[in-house]
Amino acid sequence: MHSPPGDTFARGPWHELPAAFGALLRPRIDAIASGMVEAIRQEVPAYRRPLDSSVGRDLVASVCRAMRQFAELTEAPESAQDHHVRHFRHLGRVEFLNGRTTDGLQAAFRVGARVGGRRYAEIARTASLPAEIVLPLHEAVLTHINALSNEAVKGFVAAQAHAEDEVQRSRRALAQALLEQPHGAVREPLEPLAARARWPLPAQVACLVVRGAAGSRRTVPWPDALVLPRGADLVAVLPEPAGGGPAGTADVRAAVRGRTAALGPAVAPYDAWVSLVCVRLALNHHRDTGAPDGEFLVVGDRLADVHLLGGAPIGRLLGHRTLGVLDGLPAGRAARLAETLEALLMSWGRTAPEVARTLGIHPQTARKRLRHLDVLFDGRLADPGFRFEALLALRTRALRG
Repeated sequence: MHSPPGDTFARGPWHELPAAFGALLRPRIDAIASGMVEAIRQEVPAYRRPLDSSVGRDLVASVCRAMRQFAELTEAPESAQDHHVRHFRHLGRVEFLNGRTTDGLQAAFRVGARVGGRRYAEIARTASLPAEIVLPLHEAVLTHINALSNEAVKGFVAAQAHAEDEVQRSRRALAQALLEQPHGAVREPLEPLAARARWPLPAQVACLVVRGAAGSRRTVPWPDALVLPRGADLVAVLPEPAGGGPAGTADVRAAVRGRTAALGPAVAPYDAWVSLVCVRLALNHHRDTGAPDGEFLVVGDRLADVHLLGGAPIGRLLGHRTLGVLDGLPAGRAARLAETLEALLMSWGRTAPEVARTLGIHPQTARKRLRHLDVLFDGRLADPGFRFEALLALRTRALRG
């Protein structure tokens, strides 16, 4: 349970100081502030800015406010301090937004405490206040400056966390934009979103999908990856550096070892969705064929197969139209003729001896099958268009098992 902001100050040593000290301090605030500001500007490089700059004005305002608060606490130790707490937390946020660090901020507080402590002691001595207040006065200065420093750091950290949250939200939005299939010819430019995400658009990207790894950032060890859960899977958009795969295919393989995963082909950022489609097709085929889990697929090495998988329903129609004459034959004979046809279509010279060598059969057997095929297909084996369609149909059937 958190204490109210003012409690930090109410528990301090101000109860041991005479309330009159606050009245003595107030008319001297501007003069003491001037000395504090000058010392801070000399000793802390981040604050060596003109006094009429935003940094200079914030510095003067904060030093004066700190001393006014010290006077208030001396006069009324139990008084509410929320308004001062809000100021110093805001100061911390401003420091972050201006690109400065908490080191410079805390150094400025320390310098201010040193100068202020010395001047406060001089005030007490000049006013002939009891000598025994020196120790509580010194303790009050240290307690005060520590409390202010803590509040400013809280503001700094909160602003930093907010900025990081904004970057992460922008990165998720960028990943979604990259992976969304476009509808229509006009697409929203990616550059503004990439700038907000602090993710310079690379020349190429590749999609990685890890099955059943949603929420497991450890599976993708590259800080420059855009990561997005999709159902139970983890999708990562990996930048493709010049001269190699995203962090190297071997590195990706090692990172996902033990999980079923697939790395898509490298594409331009606007085509990242194409890489994802290729991966999805490959993984779905891997699942449908009952392949073992834990395999890593490099989809760029099998784009022709993925292309056929993408048009599988049309491929089935093509198969019926092109190879339908084989369907009426006994299964064994149909399979032998289909493999002979594929060997013929994949050969250079389309001769019986070449087909025989490919299949490991006698040339006479190859000639007999080729004559049978020529009759079944009514001489269409000489037609380049038919040969192309037949090869596509055979490959589609092979992919379907």
